[in-house]
Amino acid sequence: MTDEFERRYGFPPGTNEVRPANHDDQAAARMLAQVGPVPAGLVTFYDSVGEVIWADVGNGYFVESAGDVLLRLEEYGAVDVGAHQKAGGLAIGSNGGGLFYVVRPDGAVYRTRTASLDEPELDRVADDLWQFLELLERSLTRFVADGEPGFL
Repeated sequence: MTDEFERRYGFPPGTNEVRPANHDDQAAARMLAQVGPVPAGLVTFYDSVGEVIWADVGNGYFVESAGDVLLRLEEYGAVDVGAHQKAGGLAIGSNGGGLFYVVRPDGAVYRTRTASLDEPELDRVADDLWQFLELLERSLTRFVADGEPGFL
C-alpha cells in the first residue's frame, strides 16, 4: 500500500503497520483476561499482535494495544452494550473518523454511530473478532485496489 501512496496522493504515507506483540503487550493481554468476561479470541489476538495502525486507509483504522484497552477500561469503565447484557464491552479501536469499535463479552464487534462512548448507539459489524479482522483486511485490500476503504 505504501509503495504507491505518495504517487497517488501527493504526500508521504503515515504509519501503516501491524505491530507484533512484545512482552508488555502479552502481559497486558493476560491482565485483560483477568478483569472480567473478555472474549478468548481477543486475548489470543493480543498474544501475537501488539496493535494495528493503518493511518492512511480511508480516515484510518486502528486496533489499540491491550495496554491501551486496559487503560481506557480503568479510566472510563466498560462500554454499555445494551440493557440485556450483564457485562460491558471493551472499546478496542476506532476508524479514525471518531467512531469506536467495541467488542462484547460474547465476541461480537460493534461500531458506535457517534464519536462518543457515553450511552452509545451501536451497529453490529461482525459476529466475532475473526470476522472483524477479515473485514479490516478486505478494507485494506479494497483501498490498495481502488482507493476506497469500504464501509467498516
